[in-house]
Amino acid sequence: MFFNSDYLIFMVPGFIVMMLAQWYVNSAYSRWSRVAGRSGLTGAQAAQKLAQRGGLNVSIEQVAGRLSDHYDPRAKALRLSQGVAQSPSVAALAIAAHELGHAMQDKEDYGPLRLRAALVPMVNIGSWLGWILLMAGFALNFTELAWLGVIVFAGGAVFALATLPVELDASARARRLLADSGIITSQEEQSGVNNVLNAAALTYVAALFTAVMQLLYYASLVIGMGRRNN
Repeated sequence: MFFNSDYLIFMVPGFIVMMLAQWYVNSAYSRWSRVAGRSGLTGAQAAQKLAQRGGLNVSIEQVAGRLSDHYDPRAKALRLSQGVAQSPSVAALAIAAHELGHAMQDKEDYGPLRLRAALVPMVNIGSWLGWILLMAGFALNFTELAWLGVIVFAGGAVFALATLPVELDASARARRLLADSGIITSQEEQSGVNNVLNAAALTYVAALFTAVMQLLYYASLVIGMGRRNN
C-alpha cells in the first residue's frame, strides 16, 4: 500500500540527491584532509584557541568514527573525530571551527538553534506516530485520520528546514573565526575551508529535499484515497 511505483517516482530523486551530497562531502573531505594548514594547528588545537579567543567554556573531546564531529549543548562539549582532532589539515580546521560555531550559537542563545532543539521531541514522536495514524487511516478508510498522520510526518520536514539556518550560520561563523584569528591566511586555505563547508551544507539541503519529497508522497496517497471515497 505504501511502497509502489509512485514511491519510486517521489523518492528516487531524493535518494540520488542524498548520494550526490554524500559523495561531494567525502570528496571535499578527502581532498582537503591531505592539505596541511600553514598554522600547523590540529583541529583540536585550533578549536581550543578559538574557544579561548571567544571566551567559550567548552570541553574538547575526541570521539570514535569518521566525520562524527558535533557539539553537545547539554554537556557543553565539542566532540571531534580522530581524523579532525589530531589532523593539522585544512579540512580539520574547517570542521572544528564549524562545530565551535555551534558552541557560539549556544552561548548567544541563538534563536534558530533553540527552535531546532524544541522541535526534537516532536520529530521523535512524529517518526512513529505518523506511521500509526497513516496506517490506521488507510485501514479504516478514514481520510481525516490519514491527513493527521501526514501533518505529524511534516515535523521531519520542518526540522530539516529549521536545521538549514543553524548550519549555514555555523559555517559563516567558522569562516570568520579562522580568518580573524589568523589560523588560515592563504587563498588556498580559504578555498579549502569554503569547499568543505559548502559540501557539508549541501547534505542539509539534500535532507530537506528528501523529507519534502517523502511528505509529498504520503500526501499523494491520502489525496488518492479521498478521491476514491468521493
